[in-house]
Amino acid sequence: MTTNEILTEHYNKFNEDKRLKSRHGQVEFRVSMRYIHEYLKKLGPDAKILDVGAGTGAYSIPLSEEGYEVHALELVKHNVQRLRAAGKQVHALQGNALKLSKKFEKEYFDLVLVFGPMYHLFSHEDKLKVLSEASKVLKKGGIMMVAYCMNDYAIVKHGFIEGNIKESVHDNKVDINYNVMLTEDDIYDYVTIEEIDRLANESGLIRDRLFTPDGPANYIRNNLRDMDEESFELFVSYVETIAERKDMIGAAAHTVDVLIKK
Repeated sequence: MTTNEILTEHYNKFNEDKRLKSRHGQVEFRVSMRYIHEYLKKLGPDAKILDVGAGTGAYSIPLSEEGYEVHALELVKHNVQRLRAAGKQVHALQGNALKLSKKFEKEYFDLVLVFGPMYHLFSHEDKLKVLSEASKVLKKGGIMMVAYCMNDYAIVKHGFIEGNIKESVHDNKVDINYNVMLTEDDIYDYVTIEEIDRLANESGLIRDRLFTPDGPANYIRNNLRDMDEESFELFVSYVETIAERKDMIGAAAHTVDVLIKK
């Protein structure tokens, strides 16, 4: 089975919409949208947006409904069909993030969101290729926001909290430095801040900021689910407040690198 076939099978079963509508998913979505809107204010009402790895349109659809010109690239055909059905104003295409410059005009977009592809690319070269492809279609002065899944979240959550650490160590799925070791059966890739820094440094882009959109949310999913509304709103405010704190970023489930094309 090819990588594309594996991801297609996975996302035909995995309900991303349900995840983002959960309490922990809402934290990630709302904090991400806060940053997106902050940059869109600077880019202006005519900003053109590309959503790479758009899924079923969690970000594409609301941004298009705000009046922005939004284009979406998604690998999984089923997701593209759902996106087109729900987001009539989104220009949705099926395609691969490694080849996106073949789909779009050079230096056309003001904002490029890469909120999915890095989760499933295992080599440094492929990740750098995605940044290069996205940079080609980004205007000078434009913003790229790139999301990653974090290594230490996987170690703590899957390894220690869920009780899989001994098996993972014995099966060489974790090295002596507690880095996740990938196998051909894995779907998700997990990185460290050092790896994100290396990619940013080699991309030719300039970092504006690094933030976590979910902070500790994924560690306390059950607690978030049971919170009253006021407490939950305070938690969202808390994550917004600590989103750029260096001591909080690396241990969160997700990190977003914000890059500028000079």
